[in-house]
Parts: sequence; structure tokens; C-alpha cells
Amino acid sequence: MEKINIIVVGASGKMGQAIEAESVARGHEVVARIRSTDAWNLQGADVAIEFTQPESAVANLERLAALGTPVVCGTTGWFAELPRVNTAFAQAGNKLVFASNFSLGVQLAFQLNRQMAELFAPYRDQYTPSIEEVHHTAKKDAPSGTAISFAEGLLTHFTGLNGWSLDAQEPGALPVYARREDPVPGTHTVRYESDIDRIELVHTAHNRRGFALGAVLAAERIHNLEPGAHHFSKLLFS
Repeated sequence: MEKINIIVVGASGKMGQAIEAESVARGHEVVARIRSTDAWNLQGADVAIEFTQPESAVANLERLAALGTPVVCGTTGWFAELPRVNTAFAQAGNKLVFASNFSLGVQLAFQLNRQMAELFAPYRDQYTPSIEEVHHTAKKDAPSGTAISFAEGLLTHFTGLNGWSLDAQEPGALPVYARREDPVPGTHTVRYESDIDRIELVHTAHNRRGFALGAVLAAERIHNLEPGAHHFSKLLFS
């Protein structure tokens, strides 16, 4: 595997350490970590990995698009602006890989979630679906981007539901429960409940390593893509 030089934008503390550890383990190097207040010198970097906050992600991505270094974005909560970001990267001839969750296990669970929803859809009169996610208290967006992805995959087959809602009492909506508890890295549960039984698809993250590994895998493969924004799953399942 060819060595790549990685710059991490915004990630500090445990997430930054996890990305650096996975990069080194796979023969790569994190050559710098930069914050939004730093001078953004990406010279010598093959890929930038962006982990910041939802409110700053779009501006960061547009800035990175213009700088020309391919980007892996692990920030969530900005996907409503995806068309705008895609245009920025396509016009700049640059590449972006994004996902609500870079864990390989979560990406596999997304695939299972869609298959599960397809199987349950004919029995929607018997089973009521719901989604629950639990994260550490420092996570700002609720529900998580991962929970929203699970909801969207389920709703593809449960077309009678009117979207998802954090209000469990909203008529006709898929209930999504968001809880914040330390030190939980992330647990997501897709649940189907009936009067006689309960079936659950659960993904529990034991640590941040899975997120970091997925981001580094994306950094290794991003050069195979065309300019523009691409979901991480394209690198895994296409």
C-alpha cells in the first residue's frame, strides 16, 4: 500500500489521536493538524480529513474544495447543504467523501437495515418500528446523522410513515429517540415491536477506532473517484 500524507482539520483530543494511530498502523502519516483559526497550508498533504462541528463544516468544505486537496469529511449535521458542497467540489475539480458514520460496522448495518425494512414492510400492521440512539454528552446534533441514515433507509420501504420525528407522539411519523450519556461513543438500535415479540438491529461502538479506520480507508481510496461529493458506501459496495 502506498504511503499517504494526511492533514486533519479540526479533530483534536481522542478523535485526532485515533485517526493518527490508524494512519500510522496502516503505514501513513498525519503531517499536521489544523484548526479553523490556523493558516491552512495543505502543502505536502495527499488528503485532508475534516472533523469539526456542523455549524462550520460547510464553510470549511468550500474552503478545502478550492485548495485542491481531496477531503474526507467525518462531520455530520450539514447534509442539507450537500448540493451546494457537491457543486463546490465539482467546479474545483476536487473530490470529497462524506458519511454520517465512517465505521465499517455501521455501513454494513445500514445495508442490513434496508433489507430488514423490506422484509417487515408487508407486516406493518403487526410491527411498529422505532429508532433509538445513545451518544456521549459532547455530541451536539440530535438525532445523530447515523440515526437519520437508519431512519431514511427504513422509510424507503415503510412509505406509509410521514418521515421521522423526535416527538414520539407525532402521528404517522417514525419515532427517533436521542439520548446523551457519558462515556458512550455511540449505540444505535432499530426496533420492530409487536404485541407478541420484539426484533432489534443494534450497533454498539466500543471505541472511536472504527470511525478512524473508516476515515483512513476513505483517504486511501478517494483518488479513484471522479470530482464531486461521494458517499463512503460507494467505496465499499460499488
